[in-house]
Amino acid sequence: MSSVASLLAEVRACTLCAGHLPLGPRPVLQLHPAARILVAAQAPGRKVHETGIPFDDASGERLRRWLGVTREQFHDPTLFAIVPMGLCYPGQGSSGDKPPRPECAPRWRAPLLEALGGLRLTLVIGRYAAAYHLPDERSGLTAATQNWRRHWPAVVPLPHPSPSNNRWLARNRWFEQELVPRLQARVAEVLLHP
Repeated sequence: MSSVASLLAEVRACTLCAGHLPLGPRPVLQLHPAARILVAAQAPGRKVHETGIPFDDASGERLRRWLGVTREQFHDPTLFAIVPMGLCYPGQGSSGDKPPRPECAPRWRAPLLEALGGLRLTLVIGRYAAAYHLPDERSGLTAATQNWRRHWPAVVPLPHPSPSNNRWLARNRWFEQELVPRLQARVAEVLLHP
């Protein structure tokens, strides 16, 4: 655990992208070697940057509902590791937040994921995480999500739970009708049986 603590201290002190971050560096993640579920997300939003708590926003509320877990369960690092592709808020773009900074994942992703020895489920959220974790899924995030059975039960591709994806959810009602109940059951199974 001391090596993980020193890795986290190094990550939290990172200034690799400082010149490109409008609010400065503030890596936001949650990690413990005992975590059973990895939330592989995109990058923290502005509110998360301010609080320093992963998914401490409307996206987090929706994601916890999809997973069928409480806020306390979700923020328990021995249950959930939350490691976005970009660890800092990248700033506002023309249609939402900018993409995760490209320097971040090559520097930090491998050592952070290596620290997670007990994972049983990886939730791949959004297209940047899908490009990294599901490189064979080249038809886009919607197709990857529709093909969720291909990766089940170890990996589940998900759309981003942001309110800006309400149109996608309205066009893809099967997601909340078909996949979300199966996902909730899988998460409950993983949390119940370490």
